[in-house]
Amino acid sequence: MLVLGRKPGEYVVIDNKIKIKVVKDNEYNDLRLAISAPEDMEIVRGEIWEQEHEGKSIK
Repeated sequence: MLVLGRKPGEYVVIDNKIKIKVVKDNEYNDLRLAISAPEDMEIVRGEIWEQEHEGKSIK
């Protein structure tokens, strides 16, 4: 797993297809992310993925 530090306004690009941008943080360490990805790519929150894939792990 790659761990990166980013500030609001900064972003990372994955495989020239997915852009994840930090749009907001606050003193409580809450983050808001903006994700741009192809329409055919499913994007779900971690807690939803875990419910749907109980007992499995992400590679």
